[in-house]
Amino acid sequence: MNVHIDFLWARLRAPFFSGWGSIRDRPLLLVRVEDSDGQVGLGEAAPLPDYHGVGVDDVLEALNACREMLAAASPGPATAQALAEWRRMAVLPAVAAIDTAFWDLESRQTGQPVWRRLGARVPDPLEVNHTIAASDRAGAAAEAGVARAAGFGCVKVKVGIGDDAGRLAAVRAVLGPDVAIRLDANGAWSVDEAVAALRSLAPVGIELCEEPVRGLEQTRQVAAAVPEVALALDETASAAGALEERVCRAICLKIAGFGGISGLLDAARRARRTGYEVYLASTLDGPLGIAAALHAAAAVRPDRPCGLATLGLFAERDDPLPARAGRIEIPTGAGLGDGLTEWYRGNLM
Repeated sequence: MNVHIDFLWARLRAPFFSGWGSIRDRPLLLVRVEDSDGQVGLGEAAPLPDYHGVGVDDVLEALNACREMLAAASPGPATAQALAEWRRMAVLPAVAAIDTAFWDLESRQTGQPVWRRLGARVPDPLEVNHTIAASDRAGAAAEAGVARAAGFGCVKVKVGIGDDAGRLAAVRAVLGPDVAIRLDANGAWSVDEAVAALRSLAPVGIELCEEPVRGLEQTRQVAAAVPEVALALDETASAAGALEERVCRAICLKIAGFGGISGLLDAARRARRTGYEVYLASTLDGPLGIAAALHAAAAVRPDRPCGLATLGLFAERDDPLPARAGRIEIPTGAGLGDGLTEWYRGNLM
């Protein structure tokens, strides 16, 4: 088994602002797994240092260790055990890339889409939210207009980045009363700041707020203090104990943060047993990461709109998985789906 790794930068249409900072260029690693018959499976590693705590160099090191292990190994239990040990030890975005590539490979070998191999029934299009990451009122209002015209029923607005009240008022004015507004603070607030902010913003009408603070105990305190606003774990979703005790209403799961499709499905099962509402999102992933999440969503059947309509944030690239009327079709071709790799071509380094 051979593993090939390519690196690329993908430019965003505009700076993307959040509680952990802003970016304009997105580093991605394209991973190709090839079996002895020449069949190929594709995956993607999408690390964000401020989000995942690891960068491209960390992920490359882990992927190179896996590549060397698989190239030298023979098929059998020993190789499977070594790969399982690597999965336990490696950084999660690297595990996500390999896991996704194997799902793609094995599904292509049988000529089936990944969602069918996951045991999902023929999936309906997935409801998704539109992301608004502009740092000014005019930009936020313009994005809200785009979302409304495109038929989205939910938007997500980044908060904790300044003028939250003004931007949210501008967004609500454009959207009207019927479109849900989700907030995402990316852990930017302290407990006291989160309580004050959510109480002041609640009259705008908030579907939920993702990651108002960092940590399980802090989230529990905010949830108790502001019960009128539903909260969701995001970055804290992968913290020790997060899936064992429900501290708020919902939990947001991501392919890169849970080690691929396999890890995300396991996390979703555990979260549901604990009583969380579950939905999925991405960390500005490319099409392979988004496709992996869509297939996983077909099996998970999320409880809320998912944050997967983010490919349109990239510049000079056609979106192979576009949202229409606020929903994205689950790919039906073999593996992760057809027509996803064109997006990466011409930008590999």
